[in-house]
Amino acid sequence: MPTTTTVPADLTVGGHHAHGWRIVAALAVTSTIGYGTLYYAYAVLLNPMAASIGASTTAVTGALTASVLTGALMAIPVGRWLDHHGGRALMTAGSITATALLIAWSQVHTISQLYAVMIGIGACGAMVLYEPAFAVIVSWFTPDRRATALLAVTIVAGFASTIFMPLTGLLTAHLGWRGALLALAVLHGAVTVPLHALAIRRPRPAATAPAGLTRPEHAQRRAVAQAAMHDARFWILAATFTAHGVATSTMTVHLIGYLLSRGHPTTFAATAAGLLGALSVTGRLVLTAARRRLPVTTVVAAVFALQAAAVLAMPLLAGTPTGAVITIVGFGLGFGITSLATPALLADRYGTTAYATVAGRLAAPVTVAKATAPLAAAALLHTVGGYVPLLVAVATCCALAAIGVSTRTKTPAPKPSTGRF
Repeated sequence: MPTTTTVPADLTVGGHHAHGWRIVAALAVTSTIGYGTLYYAYAVLLNPMAASIGASTTAVTGALTASVLTGALMAIPVGRWLDHHGGRALMTAGSITATALLIAWSQVHTISQLYAVMIGIGACGAMVLYEPAFAVIVSWFTPDRRATALLAVTIVAGFASTIFMPLTGLLTAHLGWRGALLALAVLHGAVTVPLHALAIRRPRPAATAPAGLTRPEHAQRRAVAQAAMHDARFWILAATFTAHGVATSTMTVHLIGYLLSRGHPTTFAATAAGLLGALSVTGRLVLTAARRRLPVTTVVAAVFALQAAAVLAMPLLAGTPTGAVITIVGFGLGFGITSLATPALLADRYGTTAYATVAGRLAAPVTVAKATAPLAAAALLHTVGGYVPLLVAVATCCALAAIGVSTRTKTPAPKPSTGRF
């Protein structure tokens, strides 16, 4: 797909400003802690929580699904707020509220209380995790530096599970699951609240901007967002990343079960599945290096196609430890690539004026798909009684994503605009 912009990009992004890199450092830390405490800790706490409140693990798992779905619903209004007001107040308020909810989480005694808290945490996640962080970074950096800034955040935050799942396990062993959550709440509040409050601010117009340009107004942002909604490329991209989200979330949840079904011991299955986190960082590095010579769409399509091939090869190769690792590596290289590809493609095509609004509208269906796909996959497994049809479905989603991201459509003519975008 071509990457010419539908509307002019923001001409006064402060990519040269030293404070932009301080924001990157702050968001790398807050994203890591945010994902670690609000998302990855849940898997460690699931069983002790279920035993403590007298609920099934299925019911407790459903609370996390409700949290993710709430984040998807919040993506659109959060994106609109970010475009109008910036990220400082929103992300600070989200951090404060998330800290309070972590404390409340430690005190739940019924499944309904857990659902209420997790729905609140899902809303806070939409205010403090990748989507708002990327919107802040996009507003600060020019295209030549934007990729590096985004990569820095995603590399650091890519290790959130590696850091916080063992940490949560250690805290749970010594303090119990309620005490572990209180400790995580203290860490979250002490670090993320001041970093969001003190580091994040809106960029100043660059001194080199053309004379007479003023800050984007509401009508201009709305025009940019509407242009994106009428662009066929946006909907192809939404379908592409939705299909890929289905594939990655399904494999995240069901990969260990598949490896166990092939006769691998639990320790090996868990360790091999754990490679996905580290490989997501590797894939982002590959994309950043390759895009210097190739279009982003070409690189992403190739990685998605590799994922499809790797999943199709699993029935043939994954019966041995070596074959399992090879296929997991092939799939894992694309595990986190969309987190970098999305802002690159959206900013190139639609500029930065309404980036957060457009990104929020894209994130909503993708997040819903990620939340619901594992449940649909479980139903498929129950119906067909084996993993091969599931693997074929995952590979098909990856192949469709590869086709979608490489599809070329006619670029609409830029709409006339007044003022600065």
